[in-house]
Amino acid sequence: MDWHEHISIDPNICHGKVCIKGTRVIVSVILENLAVGESWESIKEGYHVISEDIHIMYPKNWTT
Repeated sequence: MDWHEHISIDPNICHGKVCIKGTRVIVSVILENLAVGESWESIKEGYHVISEDIHIMYPKNWTT
């Protein structure tokens, strides 16, 4: 899985913070939700993202 397909950095979107591609959902917000025990299903429903978007946030899943 190539993280470039799911993650973007654009200075014109969310002040250049790392976001899920095609959204204004900031990666750090998703990671914070995971850290406090929020379920993937709840995050997917709340932020309208797909499982692959969450899965790719784990560095062990990155390819270049």
